[in-house]
Amino acid sequence: MPSRDATTHWEGGLQNGKGHVTLDSSNAGQFDVSFPTRAGNPEGQTSPEELIAAAHSSCLAMNLSGVLESQNLRAESIDVSAEVTLGPAAGGGFEISGIAITLRATVPGVDAAKFAELAKTAEQTCPVSKALAGTTITLDAALD
Repeated sequence: MPSRDATTHWEGGLQNGKGHVTLDSSNAGQFDVSFPTRAGNPEGQTSPEELIAAAHSSCLAMNLSGVLESQNLRAESIDVSAEVTLGPAAGGGFEISGIAITLRATVPGVDAAKFAELAKTAEQTCPVSKALAGTTITLDAALD
């Protein structure tokens, strides 16, 4: 499996500095970042937390699709949102204090209980969920 990479160029201090993130592997985008917009109003800039949310939601959607296929099920649609929260850390600084995932899908041939079980399996086996295992992750999964 290939690796993927991104780079960030930063200038200045934490409060007054600014950075620029480039998605190198795909060349899919370049994004401005700064701490004031990370901790407050985004003002058109992204943040590490938003990039983690994008990674987590896309990974989980793909993984759920695979878990469903392993049960001979196919989703008509899967919608996943991930809300990544930045908060103060015990002892100072900041930490990602939680990730709230909302997952909705249309899956013919499965009842709500079985879907909840499959969604939980998908979340627990999602590579990004595994990478973020030190963070509290909640899952709200339901059929549409």
